[in-house]
Amino acid sequence: MTRMMQKWQLPRFGLKNLELVSVPLPRPGARDLLIEVSAVSLNYRDKLVVNGELLPEPPLMPFTPASDMVGRVVAIGKNVTRFNTGDRVLGNFWTQWIDGKPPQEMIRHGLSLGGPLPGMLAKYVLIHEDAAVMAPMSLSDVEASTLPVAALTAWFALVETGGLKAGDIVVTEGTGGVALFGLQFAHAFGARVIATSRRANKLERIKALGASDVIDTSITPNWSAAALGITEGRGVDHVIEVIGGNNLHEAAASLASGGRIAQIGFLAGMSAAIPVVPLMLKRAVINGISVGHRRAFDDMNRAIDANAIKPMIDTIYTFEDTPAAFAHLERGAFGKIVVDMSK
Repeated sequence: MTRMMQKWQLPRFGLKNLELVSVPLPRPGARDLLIEVSAVSLNYRDKLVVNGELLPEPPLMPFTPASDMVGRVVAIGKNVTRFNTGDRVLGNFWTQWIDGKPPQEMIRHGLSLGGPLPGMLAKYVLIHEDAAVMAPMSLSDVEASTLPVAALTAWFALVETGGLKAGDIVVTEGTGGVALFGLQFAHAFGARVIATSRRANKLERIKALGASDVIDTSITPNWSAAALGITEGRGVDHVIEVIGGNNLHEAAASLASGGRIAQIGFLAGMSAAIPVVPLMLKRAVINGISVGHRRAFDDMNRAIDANAIKPMIDTIYTFEDTPAAFAHLERGAFGKIVVDMSK
């Protein structure tokens, strides 16, 4: 008798089309892991994929969304060597980016979990063993599920490519997953954090996580002047740039000599014009960041265990309430939104 499982899928784009279905349990190929999913966290990217706003070519329909999960290996293919049944694992977003330079397919959004490859909103998923990492021992399932995209993006921006060190000054923007992970990593490395938000009621919560200074951008939209004032004219070393659009003007103006902008998001627009002379005089670097590779993922997970870093969870939903979780994602959150598959 064929074993069945439940998963969420889209027969066509649009959140209203998300449907819960029963399908046969998949069987692992020679180097696959069959994973019983414990928790799934949602990212802004997942919303774009569900609405058909991101991928240059549509995935094969019906399509299961969401990139991030944690789960336990319940079966392995005959040639698997990296994992055993019972291991608790996470999926690496760029499935074939192990280390060094990324594969060319990344430019076309290829080989990524949750679009165009099948996503994680299923009771069981298959992942090639090369696309999995061990979850941090210090985190619960709900906490660990938040790491594959938001945490690794912040880590790759600040540590892997940014060379973050004690005494650096970091600007984070807003209260999404990438911004809050960036704040936590910077704090753990002994850096100073200036956090911005347009929601005054969230500023004290940001300070409680370790930000030394906060800027209310609803009052001070031209926040670069405030950042320069806070640093006595020196400027900042890193900007975790998740807003995009004309906010790049502010990011560039806030930089210290040799400062870096990690361009990650585009909430305010996918294009922008910025003054080039300040960038030239400051020898600034604008570094496009799109998550990261598996080796950095392993490095980050060890650092999370060593520094007792706990992800910020906004709300936990049940598997059956997944559409409500996506609706919450649309409204915005303080940290991560998680679907607990065990409930």
